Amino acid sequence: MSRVDRTRLGAALEREARRFLEAHPLSRALHESAGRSLLRGVPMNWMVRWAGGFPIFVAEGRGPRFTCVDGHEYVDFCLGDSGAMTGHAPPAVVEAVAARMARGVTFMLPTEDAVVVGDELRRRFGLPVWQFAVSATDANRFAIRLARHITGRPKVLVFNGCYHGTVDESFIVLEHGTARPRPGNIGPPVDPSLTTKVIEFNDVPALEAALAPGDVACVLAEPAMTNIGIVLPAPGYHDALRAATRATGTLFICDETHTISAGPAGYAGEHRLEPDILTLGKAIAAGVPAAVYGMTAEVAARVGPRIRDDESDSGGIGGTLAGNALALAAMRATLESVLTEAAYAGTIAAARRWAAGVEEVIRETGLPWHVVRLGCRAEYWFSPAPPANGGEAAAGIDPVLDRYMHLAAQNRGILMTPFHNMALIAPGTTAADVDRHTRAFRESVEAVIA
Repeated sequence: MSRVDRTRLGAALEREARRFLEAHPLSRALHESAGRSLLRGVPMNWMVRWAGGFPIFVAEGRGPRFTCVDGHEYVDFCLGDSGAMTGHAPPAVVEAVAARMARGVTFMLPTEDAVVVGDELRRRFGLPVWQFAVSATDANRFAIRLARHITGRPKVLVFNGCYHGTVDESFIVLEHGTARPRPGNIGPPVDPSLTTKVIEFNDVPALEAALAPGDVACVLAEPAMTNIGIVLPAPGYHDALRAATRATGTLFICDETHTISAGPAGYAGEHRLEPDILTLGKAIAAGVPAAVYGMTAEVAARVGPRIRDDESDSGGIGGTLAGNALALAAMRATLESVLTEAAYAGTIAAARRWAAGVEEVIRETGLPWHVVRLGCRAEYWFSPAPPANGGEAAAGIDPVLDRYMHLAAQNRGILMTPFHNMALIAPGTTAADVDRHTRAFRESVEAVIA
């Protein structure tokens, strides 16, 4: 079995870092100029994690590709970490947004698009009642508030290694079986162990034990984990999850923000899950800030009478930009014309090709790595078998090798998700685009193995 030679890896990383600096003088200059006014020279602090030491500055993007200010074209397999899963500037959305901009952006009043979008969400996801938010974080926060409100319970249950935006209750991990604040949690309002229970994904006995006391309002979960690598549910796990939540009167909130890659109705739709509440952001409006959350008729019937009209604007749910006219126009165009059955057929086929190419290189080089795919999303991981939970996935993280693989890909015209070795496929991605990644992956791997 081959292995990564750490000496060769160090030398290769230095070469790729020099190559990146030499190829991106304008991005580097813009980053340095941004340091005059932006914290650490970036619009959002996590952008410091890009592998080259500074982010590539983008000039424009169309479909699955973009061009940086230094004139290099990239095949984009990051796609804004799902926000641009539709591809950049899809024509139908561009047309709808431009038309809406000319007629007003936000009114604190509904437009006809709200009715059309609501009907399509009902049809597509099978939940009858919907509301809008500005981000998936907001949608998750609002869903948690509603769950606590109607159950009268204080706790939330999440999974080790989860990601649900910046929801405070989700910033918790398991360390040697003990719940602790997630490393790097900035200014937590309270110790999350006071609000949250955390267990490993796919652990049915732990799930049942956590719910047994009857103090958990909701389980907040991606139906397949995606932020600690792709961790798929074990056979029967979702059946056990629904049985346990129903038996204890606990609501199941399904966060489809990343797992919408599974198909037009997300993972829940593809696998006929029955969540009480479903949340979705990022791709729902082709990158225009917007999110939705839907609920069963039973949940809606419990929510309605418990929110007084004269308190509906001060209960911690809402926001003046939620459901604005621009976002709804973008959502309508995205649902009607972009995130379609035909589009998914093409992107899922391309993801299969991407995974097969990486698997072929892994097999030929004898590396103990594996590939996991979730619809039009696929990822390779530095461990011999797919992890069953977040703890196992975290054990496979190799920061130096991660940085090298990302930087080598960037230098060969491939952009991967910065926090993972993950590829997301946009409509319009060609076999040549996928094969370009396979060639870059092969070259990068062969440079560092013994």
